[in-house]
Amino acid sequence: MKKNLKEFDALIVGAGPVGCVLAERLANNNNFNCLIIDKRNHIAGNCFDERNRKKLLYHKYGPHYLRFKNKKTFDYMSKFTKWIKGNYYVKSIIKKKKYPFPLNLETFELFFNQKFKTKKNLLDLLEKKKVRALNPKNSEELILSKVGYEIYNAFYKNYTIKQWGIHPKKLPKEIVGRIPIRFNRDRRYVNEKIQVMPKDGYTNMFSNMIKNKNITVMLNTDYQKIKKIIKSYKLIIYTGCPDEFFNYRYGKLEWRSLKFNFKTYKKNFMQDCVQYNYPNEKKFTRSVEIKHVTKQKSNYTVISKEYPKSAGEPYYPINTIRNLNLFKKYKKLMKTQEKKNNIFFEGRLASYKYLNTDEVIEKALALHKKIDKIFLKK
Repeated sequence: MKKNLKEFDALIVGAGPVGCVLAERLANNNNFNCLIIDKRNHIAGNCFDERNRKKLLYHKYGPHYLRFKNKKTFDYMSKFTKWIKGNYYVKSIIKKKKYPFPLNLETFELFFNQKFKTKKNLLDLLEKKKVRALNPKNSEELILSKVGYEIYNAFYKNYTIKQWGIHPKKLPKEIVGRIPIRFNRDRRYVNEKIQVMPKDGYTNMFSNMIKNKNITVMLNTDYQKIKKIIKSYKLIIYTGCPDEFFNYRYGKLEWRSLKFNFKTYKKNFMQDCVQYNYPNEKKFTRSVEIKHVTKQKSNYTVISKEYPKSAGEPYYPINTIRNLNLFKKYKKLMKTQEKKNNIFFEGRLASYKYLNTDEVIEKALALHKKIDKIFLKK
């Protein structure tokens, strides 16, 4: 390993998906010597997975249900892993009864205790229940305008309050709008056609990505503590929180965090699908049995329970008007740093936006193309 930090061409702050993709591209495509640093003691960011004492692979920071909208992105990632088919099915537990989620025709039939022969039969019923709103302004209004109070109170209201610590009427409509409402019998958790899981796990996939003599990784390393000696770099890619980068010049951006409770059981399976949501009955929001999607053969299984909280590692940006306006101010500073100092900001934290893993990878690939054009001119 190079001991002199000034010997590198590119410093990449964050060893998550964005950092690994950009290191791979810069090292292989541009022949840059890349240094990746991360505060944590591992690569792969929140996608990190590892094996417990029973050799069961589990997702340390919550489940990552990988899917791709873009086949080119899938083909790129296929260089670094073999795949197994995704098996993403979720149920919501309401008064001890299991309902397929997201909402679909079967969910509505179970909830209203009646059969709907056609989509129109269901839509006619919902037409009587939904609350009129020509232009829904928040998450509550959006759901009420689609399915009415009964479904909203059972599936959405309390889950949203637990997850965000904020009433749905104070959250943008995009928060719950991400979740599809289907009027067919499609029980899949997500819509994308390509739904896969890395055969040997996410950490293995990203490790393969950065196996290059031009890439060095330093873990347990804080950017704030080494930034004074890195001024000679050709470029810096920063994937962390923008308010921290700028020493909270305008104030702190708010995030929702999570606490995970893992428990191993000597049983083949504890649940009949990978995820149970608990909108109302429990303090935790969901229990996840990741073995359903990792397809491991074992007499043991791991259950994780998620408890949302306000302090801790940043997981979900809280897109209130206050936070979005604050981020706009930081966005201007980021653009200035890019133009003046070749410091580029990318990723879920840096963009203060909830992004799926495939979206993060696509943004990283797009940033590489931008950087490539910049340095081709020089």
